Amino acid sequence: MKIKYPKFTLLLLTFLLAYVLFSWRNVLPFQSELLALGYLSAFILGLLFSYGFTTSTSVVFLLMLAKDYNIFLFAAIAGMGALTSDLVLFTFIRSSFMDEVKEMSNEKPVKKLRHMIHGHLKKYLLPVLAGFVIASPLPDEIGVCLLASSKISPRAFSVFSYLLNTLGILVILAIGNAVYV
Repeated sequence: MKIKYPKFTLLLLTFLLAYVLFSWRNVLPFQSELLALGYLSAFILGLLFSYGFTTSTSVVFLLMLAKDYNIFLFAAIAGMGALTSDLVLFTFIRSSFMDEVKEMSNEKPVKKLRHMIHGHLKKYLLPVLAGFVIASPLPDEIGVCLLASSKISPRAFSVFSYLLNTLGILVILAIGNAVYV
């Protein structure tokens, strides 16, 4: 049996395997170690914030740590961690997946969607959709894949990713700060 999109299939299987393995682990023993790292934990949680299978754990720790730190500094550092993860994804997708992205863009549903969305709207819809995904606790892989398949430069992607991830993390920290008073 030949798989039509082997790289995307392998990527999906990797995410599923990581989720299964991660969900079996008890993360509570790591809580005290993470708390002891101070602002370095912000960078680590930012790294975890970008990957779909670790986002929920990152959000929980961000909520818990919000009351103990300056949320603006914590968000800025966590945003750097998230940017680091997103740049790894962006580079990997651009260098390894573009052949399948191009092939996938010729599929009937994708062509139909492209024809339904008019020119100028299409130009702005992709970054808005990708930005929403990147800023939210949804898996960044989706937003990064959308942007990596576009003509965005790595520098513009970096600014976009950092600002949106930092904003999303700041919102989570603000909620944690308000809830855990």
